[in-house]
This record gives sequence, structure tokens and C-alpha cells, in this order.
Amino acid sequence: MSTPLTPPSGEIPPTIFSSADELAPLPKLRLPKGGTRSEVAYQLVRDDAMLDGNARQNLATFVSTYMDEHADRLYSETFDKNIVDKDEYRRTAEIEQRCWKMIANLWHVPDVTKAIGTSTVGSSEAAMLAGLALKKRWATARKAKGQSADAPNIVLSSAVQVCWEKFCVYWDVEARFVPIDDAHPTLSGDQLDAVVDENTIGVVAIMGVTYTGAYEPVKEISAALDRIQAARGLDIPVHVDGASGGMIAPFLNQDLEWDFRVDRVVSINTSGHKYGLVYPGLGWVVWRDVDLVPPELIFRVSYLGGDIPTLTLNFSRPGAQVLLQYYQFLHLGFSGYQRVQRATMDVAEFLAQEIDTMDEFTLFNKQLDIPVFAWQRTDVGGAWTLADVSDRLRMTGWLVPSYPLPDNLSDRLVQRIVVRNGLGRDLAGDLIGDLRAAVRDLDSGAAGHSAAASSTRGFAH
Repeated sequence: MSTPLTPPSGEIPPTIFSSADELAPLPKLRLPKGGTRSEVAYQLVRDDAMLDGNARQNLATFVSTYMDEHADRLYSETFDKNIVDKDEYRRTAEIEQRCWKMIANLWHVPDVTKAIGTSTVGSSEAAMLAGLALKKRWATARKAKGQSADAPNIVLSSAVQVCWEKFCVYWDVEARFVPIDDAHPTLSGDQLDAVVDENTIGVVAIMGVTYTGAYEPVKEISAALDRIQAARGLDIPVHVDGASGGMIAPFLNQDLEWDFRVDRVVSINTSGHKYGLVYPGLGWVVWRDVDLVPPELIFRVSYLGGDIPTLTLNFSRPGAQVLLQYYQFLHLGFSGYQRVQRATMDVAEFLAQEIDTMDEFTLFNKQLDIPVFAWQRTDVGGAWTLADVSDRLRMTGWLVPSYPLPDNLSDRLVQRIVVRNGLGRDLAGDLIGDLRAAVRDLDSGAAGHSAAASSTRGFAH
């Protein structure tokens, strides 16, 4: 075993990689005894990060991996702002207000001056705030009538994102999952009467199911709840989880009524860091009326200076992403967002059409609602599975997940692609070429078989 070389004292090594810090291994589970020169520490961390996959080739994540150079510059100049310190960073706080009001108007809020909204770390936090508002309002109404508020439940599709499962566990709400099946690939109105009761705090409708990208029929769900109210006296609100579709439908499906045009919809969340086109770390939630947010969810603090109201689960967090959202709104405008989302959808449709021509695969959903789609193995008893395809594609840098669908289709393995801004037509063509090559290799027996894909509900939110 060779002894690491140490440059003579005071001698400047010719490269970072011949320095003493680089030639000797550093501890990985405890702090090093001494410091490391900044340029060497930078190189060490950069080299570690280099071993990650290429973010642009990650077709599993919904989260934005591309912004332009002006956004990058703005990010680097504003990463030190704490969005919660609204007294010190008053203009950033004002911009946050502008952003959620722009989004509220995009979602056809009846009167933006009566609405309320906030930025969040992501749609998970936004969804939990919306869920808490549903629970608190339900409990207050029950107690006012002298009724028990000990057993709240919320109705969800079995294809719901994992953040809603977390909400139910964290805040003691029974999750009533309505299983999907071939007849009901999403939650629908005719499934609701059997699962709602006086303890139902709300129904969650998804605009862009994580597993398949499909929209759930918000207007149909609301109409079913109208009929239930007329028959049983249950007034049950709807929250729309628009983590993905909330920033697609307003631009590509303008006639689709899914938002505040539907009277029973009380709140909507979305991810600024998904099709809002902002780097990771940003979500939004809007309520149609300030009275829909129980006042006990809004805290006021004075120790940052001034009297600051906060509606958030997190406290200190970056304000830069809010500024990036405002930058995108100003830079793109409605027509720019429409062009970007249309281009992204065009790439998704191209990929879906190409995959549909391959005998080995069958599309799960040929009609795309958002730039996301899934497919199945045509011959489920074949010599290889979709998990093998995922492994093979990873060798060329592509991350294309394979996973079982939720109940009652959990015996069905699918593969899914999420197309985001940054995946252009040329790269998409390369992906199809790599996919066809992977299938040829698997058919020829060049690749071994991987273990069956594990169940995953925790896609990025």
C-alpha cells in the first residue's frame, strides 16, 4: 500500500488533485479535525455531486430542472432572503402577495380581494395547510352543534400522492381511499355516496394523478356532492390538488371547469417548482375566501420586527424561489406560459406516439391531460419486465421509473415519463432510440433480470 505524498511545507501543489487535502482521505461520518482550503472543499463537494444522475435526464421527477441564465443570476443574488422575515424583506413579501393573487385570478377566484393565499416549501406543505383548514372548519362546526369532532375522515383516490397519507397520519384524520380500477381509473362522482358521512371533512380531487397524469373530474365530483347534500344534508367541500395540472389546465384547457368556477371548490394547491417552472422549493395554496381559513391557523410574531402574520408549517425558508416565480410571471406572461406548456405537451405526445408503435408496450392512457403518461408491458409473461427496461435505460443516463399501480390495480406494473421544460424534441428522440436499443438488448438476452420494482407512492411533490 503506497504512502500518500505530502507536498513540502509552503510549496504550492500544481493542481488541486495533488494537494495534501486531496491525497489523504477525509472522514465522512465526523467533522475533520482541521479545516480544508475553500477551493479544495468546493472541489470535493462538487465531485461528490457529480456522481448523481443528470437532472435533465431524470424523467421520474415532476420538479423543474431548468431555468434560464437570468433566473440563475437572480437566484444567486437573492438566496439569502428569509421569506418569513416580512419586516426586513418587505418587497419580497409584497411580491409573494402579487404571485398568489396572480395565481388566484388564473384559477378564476370570484373576488381576489376576499381570497387568501400563501407560498409554501412545496405542494406537500400547501396540501397539509389546506387539509388542516378543512379539519378545523369541520371541527368548529361540529362543536357549535354540540356534536363530537373526534373522528374526522377525508375521501381520496387510492392514486393520491403520499403527502395526503402523511397529512392523515400526522393530524389523525381517517383516510378513506377509493380504489381505482379499469372502470374508474380516477376518482369519480358515482363512488362518493358510499364513503362520505357526517365526519367527512372534504373530498380531494387531483388535477394530474401522480401515477398516470390523468385529471380527476372536479365538476363531476362536485355535482355528485351536490346530490348527496340534497339527499342527505351533508355539505362537503372539495379541495383540488393541482400540484401539476394547476399550472397546465389554465393554459391548455381553458374551457375545463375544475377551479374556483366550481362553487364547491374551497381551496387549490399547486407546485411552483413543477409546471410553475421554478427550481425546487416552492408551492402555493389559495382559498377562495379568507373566512375559509380558521384564524387559529394564522400566527403572529413580533420578534423579527413589526407584527408579522404567518400561515405556514415551516418558518425560516428561502425567499428566492418566490422571486423566481415572479420573474417567470413577468418574463413569460400568459402567452409565454401557454407556449412553454404546449411545447412540453407536444414532446410528451411525440414520446407517447412513438412508444405506442412498439409492440412490446401498451399505453395506459392515450389521452394526455398533462405532459405525463404511463405504459404497460404488452406480454406480461415475457422474459423481461419493465424493471429491466428501467435498469437498461439507467445505463445511458435516463431515469424512467417502473412501479405497480395503486389499489385495486396493484398487480399492474407500469412505466412512466414526466416531460418538463428542458426536455426538447431532439433529446426526446435520443430517448426513444435508447429505449428501442434497450428492448433489442433485452430481447437478445444481453441484460439480466432485475428484481421486481418496489411500490412507490412518494414521488416528488
